[in-house]
Amino acid sequence: MDIVVIIIIAATCIFSYMGFNNTALFEKYKFNVGAIANRKEYVRLISSAFLHADFMHLFFNMLSLYFFQGVVISFFGEIGFLILYFGSMILGNLFSLQIYKNQPWYSAIGASGAVSGIIFASIAMAPNEISVNFLPGWLFGTLYFGYSVYMMLNPKQWDNLGHAAHLGGAFFGLVYSIVMHPQLAMSNILFLGIMSLPLIYLGYEIFVRKRIG
Repeated sequence: MDIVVIIIIAATCIFSYMGFNNTALFEKYKFNVGAIANRKEYVRLISSAFLHADFMHLFFNMLSLYFFQGVVISFFGEIGFLILYFGSMILGNLFSLQIYKNQPWYSAIGASGAVSGIIFASIAMAPNEISVNFLPGWLFGTLYFGYSVYMMLNPKQWDNLGHAAHLGGAFFGLVYSIVMHPQLAMSNILFLGIMSLPLIYLGYEIFVRKRIG
């Protein structure tokens, strides 16, 4: 595993653990629409991705990052990985900000947007070279996004995860991959299309049915 990825995973684990035990820190750095839109606390667009709800949330995101980071590093290099990770993170949170602009109380945490971009970029480059728990990478990605879309459309009172960020993060990962390696990405369009189905449905619910926001 590349040193850049190790640093990101380590920083996320440390900061998340601090947030588990420090409510003031958690509240100060989580994604919150009112704090960002009204008080201009833009650091939350990044800091919220280093916070998680619990150990399982943290483990699932970091495990997904671990499985998919290798392909991204090999095709895009360390700089490309960082562009993908933080670009997906920021765009995912900006998308959440737009969706929930009329709900200043809305809050979320997690690296879901950043990880979504990594997953999409990986599948665009090598859909059959990744296996997660015996599932091909593209199928794992489809289930990952399907679960997130379901949770976003059927919110639970206890749920504070950044499901909406998946859509913006995935979009950034897909576009970056097509721009950098257009022929390879387009040759895997079938897998990308299948993995996009939950996100397309989410877009329909948001922009056509106006179900969220």
